[in-house]
Amino acid sequence: MAIDNFIPELWAARLLLNMHQALVFAQPGIVNRDYEGEIRDVGDTVRINAIGTVTINDYTKNTDLTAPQELTDAQTTLTINKKKSFNFQVDDVDRMQGIPGAMDGAMREAAFGLANVMDQYLAGLFTDADTANQLGSDGSPYNAPTTSNGLAYENLVDLGRVLDEANVPQANRWLVIPPKYEALLLKDQRFVSFGTVGNLDRLMNRFADASADANPATPAGPVSGLIGRAAGFNIYKSNNVTKNGSVYRIMAGTPEAITVAEQANKVVAYNPEKRFADAVKGLHVWGAKTIRTNCLAVAYVTLS
Repeated sequence: MAIDNFIPELWAARLLLNMHQALVFAQPGIVNRDYEGEIRDVGDTVRINAIGTVTINDYTKNTDLTAPQELTDAQTTLTINKKKSFNFQVDDVDRMQGIPGAMDGAMREAAFGLANVMDQYLAGLFTDADTANQLGSDGSPYNAPTTSNGLAYENLVDLGRVLDEANVPQANRWLVIPPKYEALLLKDQRFVSFGTVGNLDRLMNRFADASADANPATPAGPVSGLIGRAAGFNIYKSNNVTKNGSVYRIMAGTPEAITVAEQANKVVAYNPEKRFADAVKGLHVWGAKTIRTNCLAVAYVTLS
């Protein structure tokens, strides 16, 4: 690849596209990017404002209202403080010997590596869930699902219940499980019989209107790891679900819970001074924050 044919803007766009295809926890439908805006460098901040609760009072006819309430506000700061880079080369000898797609393959590997780092970080935000939304703990797991006790499916119902009790909207709920958990669900008829006439409406949790929410099984944007829908959740599979020994933390929530902002700031092609090679280096900066802790839930379960 001649260095004068390298187009930085093209490679930067491809890098981000590859990342989005590989992500589970950071993809649309699980997190939001409402505050991404324009990120210029590490250390930039996005300030998120929220209005406090409005007090509701009794009204008595022919009686003056109470003094107007002074609304309070709260500000959350999303800091772009995560920074990762890559730097690799393709030797001219390899290029001349006709190794096909070496540069493109290397860029895909770099994209996957960056995506995996972000995914692992977001998977660790299960600790932000409100205490009332946590089923069990590392030291005292909620239960131990097996192929015979049916708890793998029942845990989905219980996670939906705690979100209901937290007044979390039912639209676009998600849940991420590890492969071991999926294997248990696939042996439960309540999961695998999804789509039959008798249980379609119950499992799909369909909406009556014709809006985007009418088909919550199809989140907007690229979908990676989506394995189905049950108990009101879009269910995703990921090897980045965190665990402590045999105790897995099964996260659930809505896209309103976590916000992410990212940018591939710089992708530069260059010729190493002491090598006959084409090299590429890149910088990726991002930040993530849980802004609605009540919109997250977690079940601690033991999987053998």
